[in-house]
Amino acid sequence: MGTIKQIFRPKEFTGYHMWGVLILFFGTIITVNLIMARYAITTWTGLVVKNTYVASQEFNEKAAEAKAISALGYTVVLGSTPTAFFLDLSDKTGAPAESTDVTVRFHHPVGQIGDRTLNLTSRGRGRFAADEALPEGEWIGLVIAMIGDKPIYKRAHRIHINRDGTLR
Repeated sequence: MGTIKQIFRPKEFTGYHMWGVLILFFGTIITVNLIMARYAITTWTGLVVKNTYVASQEFNEKAAEAKAISALGYTVVLGSTPTAFFLDLSDKTGAPAESTDVTVRFHHPVGQIGDRTLNLTSRGRGRFAADEALPEGEWIGLVIAMIGDKPIYKRAHRIHINRDGTLR
């Protein structure tokens, strides 16, 4: 057996060692980049608007419309059963409100698979419903309630539909 100096003597670092370190370092980076690029390409189109310039020009108009609609003070409570989707519309005082047209445009938070639009009919006392159930999962529903051609409520709601068809 040798002395401690002989046992713990540093090994020589050669060009082959450096070559291995470089291959492992850059190989790891390239592998992670390829995996992330694959997920980026296959999970979401990235398309939010078709023309960003036009969308930016419409922003102030849409913001003013949203502020005016919000000032009306209407509120919505969403609900779901295994066979239907419904919402309760109330005015600023909390009383049930009526509308001539209530539509909910549903889409998934990521992607455009399974998007659907429900046209709800009045069931009286501020309740609007469609005899159609949503599949289980996360949804964003844009609720638009109109009186004539004037919107009285327009807001997106993020919801989760449970396996049994109820809202969480």
